[in-house]
Amino acid sequence: MAAARGWPRRLAAAAGALPGRGGPGRAPGPAPDTAAPATAALYVHWPYCRKRCSYCNFNTYVVPAVDEAAVRACLVREAQTLLRLSQVHSVTSVFFGGGTPSLASPGTVAAVLEAVAGAAHLPAGAEVTLEANPSSASASVLDGFRAAGVNRLSIGVQSLDDAELRMLGREHTAAEARKAVEAARGLFPGRTSIDLLFGLPGQSRDAWAQRLEATLRLCDDHISLYQLTLERGTALAAQVRAGALPAPPQDLLADMYHTARNVLGAAGFRHYEVSNFARKGALSTHNLSYWRAEQYIGVGPGAHGRFVLRAEGGCSREARVQTPEPVAWMREVQSQGHGTRSRAVLSPLEQLEELLTLGLRTDEGITHERWGHFSPQLNLQAVFGEPGEARALQQEGWLVLDSGGLRCTWAGLAVLDSLLPALLWQLQRVLGAARCPPRGAPAEERAGGGARGL
Repeated sequence: MAAARGWPRRLAAAAGALPGRGGPGRAPGPAPDTAAPATAALYVHWPYCRKRCSYCNFNTYVVPAVDEAAVRACLVREAQTLLRLSQVHSVTSVFFGGGTPSLASPGTVAAVLEAVAGAAHLPAGAEVTLEANPSSASASVLDGFRAAGVNRLSIGVQSLDDAELRMLGREHTAAEARKAVEAARGLFPGRTSIDLLFGLPGQSRDAWAQRLEATLRLCDDHISLYQLTLERGTALAAQVRAGALPAPPQDLLADMYHTARNVLGAAGFRHYEVSNFARKGALSTHNLSYWRAEQYIGVGPGAHGRFVLRAEGGCSREARVQTPEPVAWMREVQSQGHGTRSRAVLSPLEQLEELLTLGLRTDEGITHERWGHFSPQLNLQAVFGEPGEARALQQEGWLVLDSGGLRCTWAGLAVLDSLLPALLWQLQRVLGAARCPPRGAPAEERAGGGARGL
């Protein structure tokens, strides 16, 4: 599952806007990102599926026929346009997500990669990942994608039990999933990832343990585990709401997650991100770009991006979302070179909120260097080292702040969502106090000696 389809923002409600960088009295303004390297990851969204799974609320479409030549031309043009606008000189990784991008032809993947290499440097050996469903991942198809430039595969297995797969509305069987993974491992040894869901309606603790053991017998060196979310508007959520299927209790979900961490850890996997496990150094370079709050460009219907528009004189990072509906997106790309639906300059607070929310998902956490890029005036110690919520979380064993930076402990990583509201509140409070003089200060001091603060 690729992040650039859209991040769920688990941010606490913020009261008021954060003033811009600079001393007290400076007018609010965007956070400059002039020191950002001219590099970015690239996400490419293929929006089509043969059928919609019962739990899916992604931006996907089931249509009678796809004009692949038109879609390919638009993906190529939008990639070229956004790379030009961002003035990115080197693309660190490419991720083809969806939808079901393994339904596209290898020629489409090759065309996009050729366009990227022509508009910016795509280093030899840069990670190029393709999401694939077992139902469209035969050995011959995967070999075609390898020839097109793909060097890493992420397979949406989701379950190795046929009854669970039917409940999820998946096209494939457990046997087909095994066959696809084996074919992928032969073509992409050490670079094949498996997606697995847990917390399914009616799934027991023992059944989950069996799925884990079966996965370990099959998998390569990377596994992504996602707790099933019952999203409003999906068929599965409607079944649970109607009482046709039981909702799993929260304590069982926590136990399943704990079991997975222990089982995978014993098998040599590093739990390097809340939902991701790797051994032998097989971490996902592309997804690390998201979690480290690096620049990324989203191409295709509904894709999200975070980058600076340097070609337009921009110096601050923007949040961008492409038009979600494919036909409308293609019209916009054909007329103006890109199909950006919305764009907004991220404030200093918003950038730090994203860094905090995403960075703490990893076992490495947020390094001092990375924090300093977004907050050169207030370091991690100044924000989270003083008495307050973060200090209390450190004393309780959930959080660590040391020479390596700020990160969750093993226990804290499992309950990150419950820690974030307090940390976000402290971030807002400390940065707000640093930008504004205390109440009761003389009017001249509050205005910073002039009209700049008005």
